[in-house]
Amino acid sequence: MLAGSHVSTRGGYLEAAKRAAALGANAFQYFPKNPRSLSIKAFDASDGARCAEFCRKQGIVSVGHTPYPTNVAAESEDQRKRTVLSLLNDLDIAEACGSLGVVVHFGVYKGKEPLEGYRNAVHTLSSVTTQWSGRAKLLIENQAGDHTFMGTTIEELAQVRSLCADKEKIGFCLDTCHLFASGVWNGSPDAPWMEKAGQLGVLPHLIAIHLNDSVYPSGEKRDRHAVIGEGYIAEAGFRWLLNHPALAQIPFILETPSGADGTHMEQLRLVRSMGGSR
Repeated sequence: MLAGSHVSTRGGYLEAAKRAAALGANAFQYFPKNPRSLSIKAFDASDGARCAEFCRKQGIVSVGHTPYPTNVAAESEDQRKRTVLSLLNDLDIAEACGSLGVVVHFGVYKGKEPLEGYRNAVHTLSSVTTQWSGRAKLLIENQAGDHTFMGTTIEELAQVRSLCADKEKIGFCLDTCHLFASGVWNGSPDAPWMEKAGQLGVLPHLIAIHLNDSVYPSGEKRDRHAVIGEGYIAEAGFRWLLNHPALAQIPFILETPSGADGTHMEQLRLVRSMGGSR
């Protein structure tokens, strides 16, 4: 089972991988650069190479996560252009670190014409894919519905990818709290969204899962992550997800609050116990 958490890159990318290993994780997520800025980072490629080699030897997989200001659907053309350059920088770093890809949120549009938001997202993502030649992928993440109407459904994920240029360079990251908060999932086993994800071609391109419990009930469109086992998503739902055969090779990444010891070690133990049949 591939499972881990988001870790700090303090000290560099190799140090991030070592932090994950110290937790007993064989997967992790990290911010390639300052999470609060779209500024381009001049990074140490040799540090990335050492991270990639360490992960290869330890059997660890990783994904990057784009900075918070990243918005592929933004109304401002200038912001979208800055987003494209930032995403290419993120992908460069992820490639150097041997990562599977870089998670990018579906996007937020506040303009008057909803379809324009989707067009912006397709155009921005396509501007990246047509300039990118590495193996790391852009991983579109579903949204909770708290800041926008966009990106909460399996249908939207599938449709936007299908409209992008060089779509083979795009995959998906599903967030369990977002699925729950948006009302797409009520936390029960054998949920219809899984079958739909298979039918619409989302599952074959699923690269990572953000495994988060929810502070609020299903359908409230409030994106607040809870410690696994302390939120509203029932254990039966998590067990079903963690043991689903279609997800056997997918890394589960915790983005939850840390435990009493300041780490995710206990939550990882719980996750592994719930995924015991794997």
